[in-house]
Amino acid sequence: MANLDGRVALVTGAGRGIGRAIALELGRQGATVVANYHQSADGANEVVAAIEAQGGQAIAHQADVTSLEAVTAMIKAITQSYEKLDILVNNAGTTRDQLIMMMKPDDWSTVLETNLTSAWNCCKAAVRGMVRKRYGRIINITSVSGIAGQAGQTNYSASKAGLIGLTRALAREVADRNITVNAVAPGFIPTDMTSGLSEDLINQVLENIPMKRLGAVDDVAHAVAFFASEQAGYITGQILTVDGGLVMG
Repeated sequence: MANLDGRVALVTGAGRGIGRAIALELGRQGATVVANYHQSADGANEVVAAIEAQGGQAIAHQADVTSLEAVTAMIKAITQSYEKLDILVNNAGTTRDQLIMMMKPDDWSTVLETNLTSAWNCCKAAVRGMVRKRYGRIINITSVSGIAGQAGQTNYSASKAGLIGLTRALAREVADRNITVNAVAPGFIPTDMTSGLSEDLINQVLENIPMKRLGAVDDVAHAVAFFASEQAGYITGQILTVDGGLVMG
């Protein structure tokens, strides 16, 4: 169990799916949670209500994380309200899958901006305060697609591979300021983003998973909570796959 009492955490894309599970778990472990959302206001407010119902503290905060200006304003508001930001979870993401021959330039740029540029924006805006406090936990949500690649996902795989590079480079920059930067790479986790997958495709995926089952959003949330904890204070620049053994090596 991670004890996050007294910590302030920002989770981007917290209104649904993996982001929702992460926000709930961090709140369960005692953190004050800022549930960021772009358009999923109802989902973010439900997350806040659920955290408060279990005795925790949370607020919802709307911001388009692809905008550095919006992110800077959001983190300024957080630090004004709570005097610090201890934990940043870059979870916001999207997909626009298509074979490269048919992929439109907008499908490429939208996915890169949402999945990668947003994380860079949040890291840039948050790091200064963490350096000042000499404490921080940054966790980026990448994907096994960023490790192994996936046909029809040149945009998504590139964005998630970019997150891995960002994680390791930033970890080196801020390690001597007691700030850790790690990433969690989920495998196939049923969410709204994967709801359109055919049964045949899911069965093909299961054939390649040594554990012979899909994961759950809570599996990812528990890994994030560990990286956010004091117990992970000597771990940085690491990529933890939560995939049932799908990608090894």
